[in-house]
Amino acid sequence: MAERLVGVRRRIEQAGGDPSAIEIVAATKRQSPAACRAALAAGLTALGENRVQEALAKMPQVAGASWHLIGNLQSNKVKHAGRFQLLQSLDSLRLAEALSQLPAAPQALLQVNVAREEQKHGVLPEAAVATAVAVAGVIELRGFMAMGAGGGGAEASFQELRRLRDETEQRLGRPLPVLSMGMSGDLEAAVRAGSTMLRLGAVLFGPRSLEQR
Repeated sequence: MAERLVGVRRRIEQAGGDPSAIEIVAATKRQSPAACRAALAAGLTALGENRVQEALAKMPQVAGASWHLIGNLQSNKVKHAGRFQLLQSLDSLRLAEALSQLPAAPQALLQVNVAREEQKHGVLPEAAVATAVAVAGVIELRGFMAMGAGGGGAEASFQELRRLRDETEQRLGRPLPVLSMGMSGDLEAAVRAGSTMLRLGAVLFGPRSLEQR
């Protein structure tokens, strides 16, 4: 894990980024609690889970982590959202209003479907700024999250996310410091576009076995 992390930071530098300015979130979907603890031992602090139930099962076994929900939050799981420090997949004002009713609502990122792909969650780009402004009046909005487009279009989609973030900052009159974009296969494109947070799985843990998928 430590060696892989060195390799990731080298890739960030080669893409023109500052490794100390970009947070790495270990994407721990179907990884064991021991693997999660190894990520923390290597110096990471944030763990990202796709499913609420999987995260809840791991939390008692992995002390000291900052937990991020990076997968879609279903309405029947909202009551558990306060267990996370950051919800990266906020995709509607309705969800933000539900979260605001929790005793301890997580901070949030607005997920934008910049790729315009049906299988991806998130608000469409043309609705992103208005939704973000509305959401920011309800819960603590920290920035934006997106998955890059496939077929070589990742960098353009990441640049669009940054533009939307910048426009929202102007509308709100305050900074939104987090741009969560970039995964194992497109981290260089994300870094070039200004990512401040990478969600990395395979490049840290190695490819998942068939049993893990």
